[in-house]
Amino acid sequence: MDIYYRRRGNLGIVVQKFGGSSVADAQKIITVAKRIIETYDEGNQVVVVVSAQGDTTDTLIEKAKEISATPPKREMDMLLSTGEQISISLLAMAIAELGYKAVSLTGAQVGIKTSREYCNARIETIEDGRLRRELDAGNIVIVAGFQGIDSENNITTLGRGGSDTTAVALAVALEADRCEIFTDVDGIYTADPRIVEDATKLDEISYDEMIELASLGARVLHNRSVELAKKYNVNLVVRSSLNKNSGTVVKGVADMEKMVVRGVAHDYDIGQISVVGVPDTPGMAYKLFKLLADENINVDIILQSTARDNTRDISFTVAKSNLDRATSIIEQNLEMLEARQVTNSDDIAKVSIVGAGMVENPGIACMMFEALAEVGVNIYMISTSEIKISCLISPEDVEKAIRAVHKKFKLNYE
Repeated sequence: MDIYYRRRGNLGIVVQKFGGSSVADAQKIITVAKRIIETYDEGNQVVVVVSAQGDTTDTLIEKAKEISATPPKREMDMLLSTGEQISISLLAMAIAELGYKAVSLTGAQVGIKTSREYCNARIETIEDGRLRRELDAGNIVIVAGFQGIDSENNITTLGRGGSDTTAVALAVALEADRCEIFTDVDGIYTADPRIVEDATKLDEISYDEMIELASLGARVLHNRSVELAKKYNVNLVVRSSLNKNSGTVVKGVADMEKMVVRGVAHDYDIGQISVVGVPDTPGMAYKLFKLLADENINVDIILQSTARDNTRDISFTVAKSNLDRATSIIEQNLEMLEARQVTNSDDIAKVSIVGAGMVENPGIACMMFEALAEVGVNIYMISTSEIKISCLISPEDVEKAIRAVHKKFKLNYE
């Protein structure tokens, strides 16, 4: 992403992002408006990024399904972008009602230019002239998250969680003093506090650890937003919209080196595909995964079986939303792949541990597997890197697996 820097004036700039649950109804919008005004009254120029209210996006998706089982992605972006426009206009009205100047802007009006990957676009440039003019005029600027326009002015969306990415990108473009992501929890926890009662809030976490947690199912931050924050060293803080607690700082290198494992993540949005009877010859894996790459389908865990009868089985995971499409693509190309059949399943989930200290401490994988074995959880597939270990398990085992792993690594510290 390219940014045009033109910082003016001596006022600090703060970018704040509020999720859909924070603006779900009129009273919550008023509460958020007061929170924004407090930041403005501290002497800051304020840019606010807002998501669609509550379950608005899901409702819009259902409306589309009433018309078409496979609606064109361009038209889906046109539809889904309306949710954020409702939020920004209502929030601007609330701020105006409290006696302050505010202006709401869509992604196009802000100058957020993206690639043309409908429903999963990436921000390429931000032209910040309009933002600067509105800030210099004393306005609190309310920006629609999750959206932009491509080179031909088509509306695009950034995918689920894209409002986080919008906020961080604006913080980069404006050289903001800080970027605050407000959620309905106090910050980043060692596990989902709704599942693990004694999960502990982290005061800080490294960019790399947060990227892994977000990619592995932690819903507090979008992984692309953290990647962007890391690239430009954004002062990023995750805080609660319900209280004034300090939250969690996401930074380059976190302290607390004694923590080998930083947190436990889980993800139900997993689909597994198995391609059976692939010839055991060079280039077959390339042919298979190029089919998916050409359709912008991301693949996660990959497992290849031992060769038998000069063939192998290749199993891998994709997002559940891509499961049917990926399976269909492979079915249409079974002859080219010389494979016998393709099967799929959405009865799968993933539990992972993340920690920068894992690379220096042997035996971490053994401890995780022991924790799962002690509560009778069977492991289907395993994936590892220097700072994470992921296990595919049955969805009904997820909660007891999380509690067992959290306890095994003693993450309920104070």
